Amino acid sequence: MKALHPLRGIITILNTPYTPGGEVDFPAVNCNVKEALRAGVSGFAINIKETRTSKLSLFDKLKITETALDACNNEVPVFVGIGETADEAVNDLNIYKALGVKDVVVQIPYENDEQFKAEFHKVAEHVPGTIMLDIQEPQKNLSQKLLLDISGNVPSFQYLKINSLSDLDNFSDLQNLSDSKLNMVCTDISRMAERQKQGIPVFMPFAMHWVFTEIFNLFFNGNESEAVSLFNEIHPVIEFTEKHPDTLYLFFNRLLWKQGIFSSPLVKDMAPFNETMAQKADKLIKKIMVLEKMIREGRKYF
Repeated sequence: MKALHPLRGIITILNTPYTPGGEVDFPAVNCNVKEALRAGVSGFAINIKETRTSKLSLFDKLKITETALDACNNEVPVFVGIGETADEAVNDLNIYKALGVKDVVVQIPYENDEQFKAEFHKVAEHVPGTIMLDIQEPQKNLSQKLLLDISGNVPSFQYLKINSLSDLDNFSDLQNLSDSKLNMVCTDISRMAERQKQGIPVFMPFAMHWVFTEIFNLFFNGNESEAVSLFNEIHPVIEFTEKHPDTLYLFFNRLLWKQGIFSSPLVKDMAPFNETMAQKADKLIKKIMVLEKMIREGRKYF
């Protein structure tokens, strides 16, 4: 019998902090992790597509991972993205395992069922913890039958990371068909309340640790109307960050800077907000900071 990994709630994507001089700010990584743990997140994701760490040096990637692992101190799992082919993934694993990495996010390109299954098994043999499969564009032809087959034979394969609502609809039956041995992880939070109602157990947003954990916990504990009301309060933030891919990174680094967690709002290789966008962002940030302060202090926010 495949053991169920005890994970439900929010996995925070750790966006990369920078010093005002443009260097990776490792103390800010530690600060962000500690704040998220206080808020009650269920895990972290590092070095995945959404973190834009492909442009970082190997030293920076390893140091970010080591810093997050140390800050977590085994309280929650830290999922680390590894190479985009089986050979790259195994090579990465050999490096990351020396730091204590157990749980991973894999992206294996799909060519055909036999190729995918063989490469997945090759990676899985080296994983000490759990595997989260990241569904990306080249993997659109993956079938539920294939994923169920792999899940039944690879005990460590327990999570499927879904990046779009269409993919979530395509694979929505997998959780039930696998008796919840293969669980959905949703990165698209634009319809979080609706998806949580459908039984999605894990969501993977950026920052806003207190708000997202509060929404999840309210819904999970049966306070659906309050969860929806709180989600509606932050929906303008979601709309704002979806305007352009750069906006998401600039906004959340700016939020964490305003909260005193990051030492700067800088995002490497991105122009900062212009004055108009900065004013719009700051108005939304002020609202989020008030909400999170009230949640943190246990006060009513409506």
